[in-house]
Amino acid sequence: MSAHNNVAWSPSKEWTESTRLFRWMQSLGYDTYDPFYEKSCSDTAWFWNEAVKELNIDWYEPYQQTLDLSEGIAYPNWFVNGKMNVAYNAVEKWALNPNTANKIAVIWEGDDQQTTSYTYRELNQLVNRAAHGFEQLGITQGDVIAIYMPMIPETLITMLAASKIGAIFSPAFSGYKADAIATRLNAAKAKVLVTADGFFRRGKIIPMKEEADKAADQATLLEHVVVVNRANRKIEWNEQRDVQWDHINRNETDYSALHTNGNDSFMIIYTSGTTGKPKGALHSHAGFPIKSAFDAGICMDVHHNDTLFWFTDMGWMMGPFLVYGGLLNGATIVMFEGTPDHPGPDRLWQLVEQHQVTHLGISPTLIRSMMHYGTKWIEPYDLSKLKVIGSTGEPWNPEPWNWLFYEVGKGKVPIFNYSGGTEISGGILGNVLVKPIQPVTFNAALPGMDVNVFDSEGNSVQEQVGELVLTKPWVGMTNGFYQENERYENTYWNRWKDTWVHGDWVIQDRDGYYTITGRSDDTLNVAGKRLGPAEVESVLVEHDAVMEAGVIGVPHDVKGEVAVAFVVLQPNKEQSESLKNEMFTYLQHKLGKALAPKDIYFIRDLPKTRNAKVMRRAIKTAFLNTDSGDLSALENPETVQEIRSIGNAFSEN
Repeated sequence: MSAHNNVAWSPSKEWTESTRLFRWMQSLGYDTYDPFYEKSCSDTAWFWNEAVKELNIDWYEPYQQTLDLSEGIAYPNWFVNGKMNVAYNAVEKWALNPNTANKIAVIWEGDDQQTTSYTYRELNQLVNRAAHGFEQLGITQGDVIAIYMPMIPETLITMLAASKIGAIFSPAFSGYKADAIATRLNAAKAKVLVTADGFFRRGKIIPMKEEADKAADQATLLEHVVVVNRANRKIEWNEQRDVQWDHINRNETDYSALHTNGNDSFMIIYTSGTTGKPKGALHSHAGFPIKSAFDAGICMDVHHNDTLFWFTDMGWMMGPFLVYGGLLNGATIVMFEGTPDHPGPDRLWQLVEQHQVTHLGISPTLIRSMMHYGTKWIEPYDLSKLKVIGSTGEPWNPEPWNWLFYEVGKGKVPIFNYSGGTEISGGILGNVLVKPIQPVTFNAALPGMDVNVFDSEGNSVQEQVGELVLTKPWVGMTNGFYQENERYENTYWNRWKDTWVHGDWVIQDRDGYYTITGRSDDTLNVAGKRLGPAEVESVLVEHDAVMEAGVIGVPHDVKGEVAVAFVVLQPNKEQSESLKNEMFTYLQHKLGKALAPKDIYFIRDLPKTRNAKVMRRAIKTAFLNTDSGDLSALENPETVQEIRSIGNAFSEN
């Protein structure tokens, strides 16, 4: 069947001509997307120079050159010698403008339905107070402030205050346990950790300070732990290290942002890869924020008078995307502490109506879980303000996509399928709003993203699965990995010359639609959160009963994918249900419940190559009883049969 027969949404002429993308394209001499896209890739310096002008980015000192590639494509230098500050562009410039000073910048809603909002002027004053406070703690340009926080206003204020003084912030997922936080504190060489006493989830208090303390005890360079009193809990206090948030915020409300270079670092955000140690994507003032603002503003059509809400955590890329995608466009953003189905299954829709959300960001996992409640929970709410629904984190399957489009959006609200990553600062592929949209797929490579699909020989292919690659640099590309550039080069640049290999399998059909079919590396994708199998394996082998472990991802109806662990016990240990339960508890303690494996299986040995490398592909294909391909490199092929037997028993249950 031709892809054109599968179109779910087509933009009307009126819709197309109202979009920021179309108006901008037209001002540059283009009426249709494809020739404009080709130009955006053939002349990337021209394109990003025009994008920065369209986004109205303010510079203290103008840049002398848009792009310098003298250090090679892997290390582009954008906006050479230009000076700017992201906190100024995100908040202060709107606060100083009488026309926008009293516009709502952020709406916050707690798990308990408590709601607070701040205008751009009010937010700017709070950021200035915190900027003074962090300076008084001895934080200077280039120092790292780690953030282990729930989605509360102080999280946002910390990020912006760090940028204002030229410091670097590093956000961590609020569900992490102490070891994961400590790993990131030490890798980033953080001097300050900002945390909370606890937060609310499903009406219960979730402690935070205790995990933060355990992490801080392991952090070699940490000097202070700043504590926000969110849950009014009684907590242990370390007089040498701990500082009350209120103490650092008793300052004046004026502060002049540091004139940073556009390529100065502003954020280190860690992402799991195929090895256990997390990778620190290093982003600059004129990198991540501009790419996020471009994708939200120009591609997703976020205007000044719109309200952007992405259901996320600040430790995942879409948290900072929400902040800069919204605020750099002068829009209103919604931060939500709670869960989408508490106190009732209508919470998400209630929030969309109450805050008049125009742009709602979700994941396929979230929609799969909401589908179970049925449509009766949506019907009471007026969702007519919704203009666009964004979706990211993992591939769709058709049923939840159609449910979202027809039941929630009534067949009228386009779903902006969006895929990229932490190292991208936003999207590679998307659904641009000037072209028809199909279920599940992506209708375009985004402007400025020079996408290709390569076969194993590095040839460009269509209508067959290949590696998603990028052959030109873009604004927002990670500035290497923090103090690990050899690893960065090995991860993205070592397969084909001057080619970024993203790690996704993708297919482009003859009509130009892209479909992502999975990861080409071993990275797990649990409910939209990337998790390196080695990260789980390294936790398992720390257990004194475990000699070796192999972890794979298997399909799951709600989460998309869950981790399953295969464990080889120490010779003196016996298999038992109590030992398995002990390991479950241990993994949940170390990784958090959301990321811990769903099942653990004891086996005699793991399938290994002759150089002792565990072959996860052999584990996965045997367990799921799918084609294993070439297993000739295996030293111990009998292990595959044992795993296949376990898999057969699993599928029968």
